[in-house]
Amino acid sequence: MPNDVSRFLSGNFGPVRTELEVTDLPVDGELPRSLNGTLFRNGPNPQFPPPDPSKHHWFLGDGMVHAFTLDGGRASYRNRWVRTGKFVAEQAAGHALDADAPPETDGAFRDTGAANTNIVWHGGRLLALEEAHLPIELDPATLATRGVRDFGGAVPAPFTAHPKTDPVTGELVFFGYSASGPLSRGMTYGTIAADGRVTRVERFDAPYCSMVHDFAVSAGHVVFPVMPLHGSIDLAMRGLFPFVWDPSLGGAIGVIRRNAGVASLRWFRAETCFVFHVLNAWDNADGSIHVDVMQYDAPPLFPRADGRVSSPAETTARLVRWTIDPEAATDAFRQSRLDDMPGEFPRIDERVAGHANRFGAFAGVGAAGGDTDIIAWIDLATGRRSGHRLPPGDATSEPVLVPRSESAAEGDGWLLAVVWRGSEARSELIVLDTQDIAHGPVATVRLPQRVPFGFHGNWMPAG
Repeated sequence: MPNDVSRFLSGNFGPVRTELEVTDLPVDGELPRSLNGTLFRNGPNPQFPPPDPSKHHWFLGDGMVHAFTLDGGRASYRNRWVRTGKFVAEQAAGHALDADAPPETDGAFRDTGAANTNIVWHGGRLLALEEAHLPIELDPATLATRGVRDFGGAVPAPFTAHPKTDPVTGELVFFGYSASGPLSRGMTYGTIAADGRVTRVERFDAPYCSMVHDFAVSAGHVVFPVMPLHGSIDLAMRGLFPFVWDPSLGGAIGVIRRNAGVASLRWFRAETCFVFHVLNAWDNADGSIHVDVMQYDAPPLFPRADGRVSSPAETTARLVRWTIDPEAATDAFRQSRLDDMPGEFPRIDERVAGHANRFGAFAGVGAAGGDTDIIAWIDLATGRRSGHRLPPGDATSEPVLVPRSESAAEGDGWLLAVVWRGSEARSELIVLDTQDIAHGPVATVRLPQRVPFGFHGNWMPAG
């Protein structure tokens, strides 16, 4: 793809080279005493410069996990690379290895991926994820890599970076794309019980090979957005990132009933658009499904198949609601915009995942073509949005909601976000009160080193 090398390898996209463990970090303001636990965040952080920087994509960097532990008003920080097969082989070689060349080690390394996109807690295990390989388990206290988590061989790769946890049953719902081979139409759908037992693995074919980064899960349904970010064998064979935007293929939405599995799969016709991330989904009393997504006209970071460059307006996402009737006589569904602010990385109170939610947060964009410089908080019942805007040159990561207590009402709690202070070239962890987002941080943790732009994180309470 066309690539601005300096964008992905410098500034706050550039990697950090040091693994740290630092306690008693400086705090401005006062950390809420109810915040006891760890925010884990994951993102790309190349161990070595790539062999050909012109081919480097942000999505390809080695996974690095950052852990921010809050306890009794104090904060500590730890970061570690995930020791994938690639990371270990390159560490031994002392430089990056060309994927098309034999590794300069005692033998070929096992491709266990980059583990650089998300990090989740399930079945008593901390799992680093990306969407082309199986999860990699980490020690939650030290972040040491424990190895690939293959669930006793019952779960095939690829495995999504965005599995969904059912807050009622504790079940983990997952999927994978390109499941019948590289850049294939095959997809998997499955479930893992709260105790780690695999309870379902099924296969089906999508209309074409698509990068299906996220999906939606309600109490009764699973929804797969198959959009024309199309996998190309030709690009892969040329050593390029293998996905291009080809709107001539059209879009499709697959719907499965959770209690019936793939046998109930039905496809709906979608307007040409793209979705990286889902806010939430739930079932309505009339049998329809609401799916709230951050929707683009065309995806950012990827070329078009026809060579045309998508405009900034096309590559800007906004919060949109899909209303799908699984029993409808036609293959159409309704779409309605919920908010006009551009943004990404939507999050909810995970205690209501798969059920009707009133509140949501996302990283908003205050100026056209700018960085995510607003932490936005939206009330879907009233349509009102509030936000905390960062100073010019600063940028926020995905905001993660932590309930004020186990019994707190939905949306009552704290938003945690790592922010980049551009003018000072440093990072901070900020804490916002959802009752008054616009007031700004109630506490700011000054971090011991820069945290590069990454993707996703989750909170694990202490104990």
